[in-house]
Amino acid sequence: MQFTIEYLEYILLVFIRIASMMVTAPFFNSKNFPRLTKMGLSFFFSLVAANMLDFTSLSYQGVVGYATLVLQEGITGAIIGLASGFCLYILNFSGNMFDMEIGFSMAMEFDPATNVQSTITSGLFSQLFLALFVVSDMHYFVIDAIYDSYKLIPIGGANLKGDFLSVMATYITDYFVIGFRIILPIFSCILIVNVVLGILAKVAPQMNMFVIGMQLKVFIGLFLLFLLMGYLPNIVDFMFVEMQKLTKLFIEQMA
Repeated sequence: MQFTIEYLEYILLVFIRIASMMVTAPFFNSKNFPRLTKMGLSFFFSLVAANMLDFTSLSYQGVVGYATLVLQEGITGAIIGLASGFCLYILNFSGNMFDMEIGFSMAMEFDPATNVQSTITSGLFSQLFLALFVVSDMHYFVIDAIYDSYKLIPIGGANLKGDFLSVMATYITDYFVIGFRIILPIFSCILIVNVVLGILAKVAPQMNMFVIGMQLKVFIGLFLLFLLMGYLPNIVDFMFVEMQKLTKLFIEQMA
């Protein structure tokens, strides 16, 4: 077995792209996922990928040139991981809007996995999404995406000047459209409740509609959340399709 310095440099660049993806991709980027396990899996995946790829000699000028390749591969892996995790923010948006309608937005909690303040329903949607993400073997899609990226984006061949603006515009459009479609039934029911409370406030002004409305919205919201859980697998399947589309778009822009 012959082992050269050039081949070691090649494996290190493969490792950098995969490790960057592991830092930003959903499920793998969770703080519940041990860092040593991330590094071990990244090293193992890089060895597998290096044996699957056709080795080609790298061309660069000195230490600065190799550092540029390292930075380029790190950005490439990070973008692929972020593209696959953007759909998770759509569910966070839906959860925040849901809690705003029923009054749960006043109860913010700290999410140790993302280090941000989130609402109760937003955290619930995120955890259920990740659970179905693992159960449905979608984490294999993330691994396949990083392997398939080498077919379109060879080592040192990433085009970081692609039209990412149009891809982000597509994502922002889907962000609001899908997010509002998820919580549209809740909006409709809460609107009807507000209309009924407004009529009752005119008919019986001695009743405290503010107190009644807060309790009524909570009960109706929990009931609607119970009904929404039955459609959650279909919503998550739609999110998976959106995840695949966004990942493909970002890879094509860097190809």
